[in-house]
Amino acid sequence: MIKLNLEKDFLTETELKAFEEARKRCARRIILSTTLAKSGHPGGSLSSLDLLLVVYALAKVDPKNPRFSERDRVVISHGHISPGVYSVLCEYGFFPEEAFLMEFRRAGSAFSGHVEQAVPGVEWNTGNLGQGLSAACGMAMSLKLKNLASKVFCLMGDGEQQKGQVIEARRWAVKNGLDNLIILIDYNKLQIGGEIGKVMPQNIKEEILATSWNVEEVDGHNFQAIFQALKKAIKKEVPDPSKPTAILAHTIMGKGISFMENDPKWHGSALPEDLAKKALQELGFDPDELDILKEKRKSFQVSFPHQPHFPLEVNIEVPSPILYTPDKKVDCRSAYGKTLLNLAIKNNLEGLPPKILGLTCDLEGSVKMTEFKNHSPKAFFESGIQEHHTATLSGALSKEGFLVFFSTFGVFGIDEVYNQLRLNELNNTALKVVCTHLGADVGEDGPTHQCIDYLGLLFNLTSFEIYIPADANQTYHIIKTASQRPGNVFVGMGRSGLPILTKEDGSIYFEESYEFIPGKADWIRKGKEGVIISYGNLISYALEAWKILKDKGIEVSLLNVASIRPFPEEDLIEAAKLRNVFVVEDHLVETGLGAKIASFYALNKILINLKLLGHKKATTSGSPAELFKRAGLDPESIVKSFETLLNG
Repeated sequence: MIKLNLEKDFLTETELKAFEEARKRCARRIILSTTLAKSGHPGGSLSSLDLLLVVYALAKVDPKNPRFSERDRVVISHGHISPGVYSVLCEYGFFPEEAFLMEFRRAGSAFSGHVEQAVPGVEWNTGNLGQGLSAACGMAMSLKLKNLASKVFCLMGDGEQQKGQVIEARRWAVKNGLDNLIILIDYNKLQIGGEIGKVMPQNIKEEILATSWNVEEVDGHNFQAIFQALKKAIKKEVPDPSKPTAILAHTIMGKGISFMENDPKWHGSALPEDLAKKALQELGFDPDELDILKEKRKSFQVSFPHQPHFPLEVNIEVPSPILYTPDKKVDCRSAYGKTLLNLAIKNNLEGLPPKILGLTCDLEGSVKMTEFKNHSPKAFFESGIQEHHTATLSGALSKEGFLVFFSTFGVFGIDEVYNQLRLNELNNTALKVVCTHLGADVGEDGPTHQCIDYLGLLFNLTSFEIYIPADANQTYHIIKTASQRPGNVFVGMGRSGLPILTKEDGSIYFEESYEFIPGKADWIRKGKEGVIISYGNLISYALEAWKILKDKGIEVSLLNVASIRPFPEEDLIEAAKLRNVFVVEDHLVETGLGAKIASFYALNKILINLKLLGHKKATTSGSPAELFKRAGLDPESIVKSFETLLNG
């Protein structure tokens, strides 16, 4: 295993020879692993190989303790070069060669086709290009917040520089002074479609310079040059030491195998066995080894243990509730802002690293983060209109021992960044996504901003708990609960002020002693002739309908499903006993809570009279009250629909 330090001026001949020999061993593993798996990405793995070898030789990492807190981080943004990454990690002693060669790309294996944290030494699951730098920014910022001197190295492909999220991350890194971040770009000038300049022309060096990074340009197959460039970046011997540094490494696709070099075919294709043997011969290894390993792999049992990669714990002190009285309407987002502020007052203590972080995208006032920012300016991050980067960044931060709130409008925080949240989920993040301005409640902003499809998307993200408060008081209890949950949580709310819910005797429903329990619904009212189920901003409409029905002598129950995941199964089974079940929601009816409830009853063979009421398509601009009436969601329309259910 090669280890380097920054005190030397140059690599010695002995060290250079050691790198050359290590390169041959790793290239052998790249060829063997991909050909044995009959798939993979050998071309880019070979072009990035020299960069990987020098980075891991310099990085402060420990194969015996891959997750120690003061380690340097190595993020592989172009995750398809997993054969190269696993080969180098194997070279540096993170795991035995046999496990990698026998299990690569097999069902149940840690050694996936794109790098995953299940493998020791891997910091972030990547594959969807353009997200790795955002995750690296999160790690670099977390190190700064903890006052650790460690570095973050992010290896990237040249093709992924076309992605807009990469530019978002570059700008954010400069704004926030991430001088502990170094990227290395494998500039082999080829991607799946051929030459990068023909697929999508760009001036990579000039673009990076335009975002105010330091740039070093090197021969990416010259170990001495790579070492010198990394040394300059690490020791901050660059034009602007306060800025991050990019190393643009000129490389050759398929480097080291004569017939693979500069051929884009080998970007994502494994060598057939005859060519693999030819490649092994060129590297100086026995080509017959392929046949031996192929036979062994047939009966080899997948058994290498997956590396655990749970978020670091954060211990939070919970603030006391603010009780909102029924004399005026209060919007849930204001209650969220107050709760966030009080969390900061309790936990972001002067002289210590903050525990609570808040991020938004040019919507600080709308999502009510201003008071939090004023109290904890170093814990608040304004990202501008860069939602894709911020979603990934927030996810990475949430694994580092911080309670992280990412807040924006629903159309931006769910619809626009669905893929980023999906990758967060695969990375076991613990992010709290709090989205305001959900539903047609956005009103006059029109259909582009009326997020009426969020549940349909969130249902696919199976680790995300989903909470929707019914008023300002329940908002406090839900944010309190979310802050204590270990994984990903989505909290959603509309824009408008809502009535404070009360019990039939006029007392506050979600008072100080109320406990929000995930997986449990709230029986706001009880009646025997059926049940209206709703959530969020439409609970107050449903309660008005309940009053009208009661005046007509029809006594029904009102069930508030604020915990949509975990799903309140016991309460829904209880609701089914009332036979007439009516779901009302400010959401597309086909993909909302009603569809989920219908599926639950059908799968459990529970027979009921069921009616679903929601939006059938995108609506128009207009006041929320007008839009709800047009959709049949106003109290009078709810009453008529429920009476139809009773009489049907």
